[in-house]
Amino acid sequence: MANGPMDRPSFGGHPERPNGHVTGLGTEYTGRYVVLLDPSNQEAGLNALRSSADIASVERVRGTETANVAELLERPDVSVHFEELGAAVVEVRPDQRHALVTTAEAESSIIAAEPERMVYASPVITPQQAPTEFFPAYRSDEDVVTRHTTAEMAAAHGPAWDEQRWTWGLQAIRANLSTLTGRDVKIAVLDTGVDTDHPDLAGRIEATASFVPGQTVEDGNGHGTHCIGTVAGPAHPQQGPRYGVACEARILAAKVLSNAGSGTDGQILAGIAWAVAHGARVISMSLGAGVRPGELFPQTYEQLALRALSRGTVIVAAAGNDSQRPPSIQPVSRPANCPSILAVASLDKALTTSFFSNGGINGQGGEINIAAPGRDVRSAAPGGGYQNLSGTSMATPHVAGVIALLAQANPNASAADLMAALKSGAFPLTQPVRDVGAGLLQAP
Repeated sequence: MANGPMDRPSFGGHPERPNGHVTGLGTEYTGRYVVLLDPSNQEAGLNALRSSADIASVERVRGTETANVAELLERPDVSVHFEELGAAVVEVRPDQRHALVTTAEAESSIIAAEPERMVYASPVITPQQAPTEFFPAYRSDEDVVTRHTTAEMAAAHGPAWDEQRWTWGLQAIRANLSTLTGRDVKIAVLDTGVDTDHPDLAGRIEATASFVPGQTVEDGNGHGTHCIGTVAGPAHPQQGPRYGVACEARILAAKVLSNAGSGTDGQILAGIAWAVAHGARVISMSLGAGVRPGELFPQTYEQLALRALSRGTVIVAAAGNDSQRPPSIQPVSRPANCPSILAVASLDKALTTSFFSNGGINGQGGEINIAAPGRDVRSAAPGGGYQNLSGTSMATPHVAGVIALLAQANPNASAADLMAALKSGAFPLTQPVRDVGAGLLQAP
């Protein structure tokens, strides 16, 4: 996929798809295109694609509508237009893809057109290397270790977290010391759904929607329930320590990933449109797809994030878990690599970068913005229980929860103000900005 710089439209070619999805160089395509339209002239862009590329008939989705959206996104004879965000998921025959791209390049009412890709939940269930909490983050051999003083080694070991009352993550970000609760702030979590009967979450969920064909919002994976628990679990859970950041926030749960943990750009787009229409102040997306070193961010997601920001909504996304530190650091995944989406890295209990956490090695949007607890994080699990998971997926809802606290404290703040306050309030860390951004997330 080709992406242009910020001051010009972006249009992508597409590999041929004989049957089903296309996979190549770690990228999986669906055969559809995501098209960003000029909000003031959307019909002109759609008409141009109808006449020149013979796109499938267009069905419009407005506001908080959810009926049949999942099924519409699966139909090969329908293109889906999310009118309020000025975006469409377009079906086009393989022999018309070139016509679509060339039309998009020539038509001023089309801002960007990119091939739709698959996206995935990304927890780290089984670490593939020994934990590094007790040693400096960039240890490569004994000679390097000996250069660290006893004091530095003790600092790298980190505090002995007592998790009887609060998880280590809440303590690290100082949420346990905050008087804010996120009361009445709407947080949308786009993920694998939620256990609506979980005793800690039942009654806390304001609205749900599933954009996965044939699946209800109920979480058959566990990833979504865990993330929702972290962002907004109760002050007094049924069992164990408190694990939720914004314990009185209002939860909007959108299922955009299947029970197997996969989804499409179109399903993410549907979830964003639904969340913005519901008035979410923050959207938490613990999902993504890998990118190559040097690959630019997707213009479609960037423009959507800007449109969300203009409506008061901040989007937070996981940086990805493709690294094998210290030798291998992979770039921030998409869509977290967009300049207007907050990219979240993962920290271990010693407040060192988790071995799997991706880094800001790609410029122009591919930076890490902030770091949060992401290793051995306890939260809710389907069936009314609890589980510990690791990943930048687990770090991300910590950040979304703190944004809800900031929104409660500053109800008239713009989305840009909330993002600025989040970064300025971070605690500086000794690791490179490439790995932790502004530093350790801190609750106000």
